Amino acid sequence: MVLSYNLHRLLKVEMVSDYLLDGATPDVVHSRFSADSWQKITAPVPKEIELTIYVEGEELLTILCTPTRLTHLVLGFLYSEGIITGKDDIASMRVCEDDQLADVRLSKPGYKPPPQRTLASGCGGGVSFISEGRKINSNIVIPPGSILSLMKRMNQRADLYRACGGVHTSALADAENILVIAEDIGRHNTLDKIMGQCLMTGLSTRDKLLLTTGRISSEMLGKASMMEAPIVISRSSPTDRSISLARELGITLVGYARGDRLSAYSHEERVEGALD
Repeated sequence: MVLSYNLHRLLKVEMVSDYLLDGATPDVVHSRFSADSWQKITAPVPKEIELTIYVEGEELLTILCTPTRLTHLVLGFLYSEGIITGKDDIASMRVCEDDQLADVRLSKPGYKPPPQRTLASGCGGGVSFISEGRKINSNIVIPPGSILSLMKRMNQRADLYRACGGVHTSALADAENILVIAEDIGRHNTLDKIMGQCLMTGLSTRDKLLLTTGRISSEMLGKASMMEAPIVISRSSPTDRSISLARELGITLVGYARGDRLSAYSHEERVEGALD
């Protein structure tokens, strides 16, 4: 499948049925052991591809990803890594799932490949070129109950995860509603897909909340800072480096947000009652 278009002609996001079809391989035959017996069954599993991104004809990197919303993934990655500042910096983008490549042409001359790559932690073959993020100033305050409610609603909308498991889910939200949601085998990819969709639709990520099922590492926090999201929330744990970076960048980092509990690790003043 080839998607070739000018970014000023925005495409509609695919429907859930098409999304699940693109994101999972159905009816994979396997043997399951349960209750002291073996059974031959079929079930869907997540798809995985290698997507190589070319900018101005030069290979930038290869990302392991789920083949859904690839245009959002590429656009969001280029923004998160500081290669573009908005969709107007893209003259054209050609995404070919069959050839597993994305060919990006920029609207301004003078592109130079980033000099340094950092291999990101976790699944999905993440790579980061940025070494520091943006400092965040925000007066947003949210009750812990709202955080837990948003996490619950994000999990309820994780269609691909519920269909086959094996993927991470992330969401952009305001204090009351889930605005954008993305799923992928890679934690980092979910944030890039969200950023890419927001760039294409004109939705600001500033002063929004980022929620994710994945571990919060320093690279994830760097992407959040590029999105100017003052609160990052995970069902899982942050790393020690991400906590230090969150304190430095002015980001409220919340972990283990599940059920009726959560833990705030930095800038707790944005979580109502945390410093009372």
